[in-house]
Amino acid sequence: MAITRPKAKNAEAFIAAAPDAEPKPRGVRKGNKQQISLTIAPTIPLMKVDELAAEIGQSRAAVINLAIHLAVEHGLAIGVH
Repeated sequence: MAITRPKAKNAEAFIAAAPDAEPKPRGVRKGNKQQISLTIAPTIPLMKVDELAAEIGQSRAAVINLAIHLAVEHGLAIGVH
C-alpha cells in the first residue's frame, strides 16, 4: 500500500483519525457541560439521593455532580463510614 499525502483541506480530519490521536469525548455537549449516561446499583436507593437533594435545595443531577466533584478534588475514603 502506498503512503499518500493528505490533501490540505483534509489534514485535520486525517490527523484526528490517527490511532494515537486524542480520544474524542463521549456523550453530548450541553453548554459548558458534557452529558453522560449513569447507571447506579440498586443498593444505592435514588430515593435517598432525592431526599438529600430536596434537603439542600438542589436537583438530583446537582447532588451527583457535587459528589463527583468532591471525590475528584478531595479523594475518596473507601470503607470509612
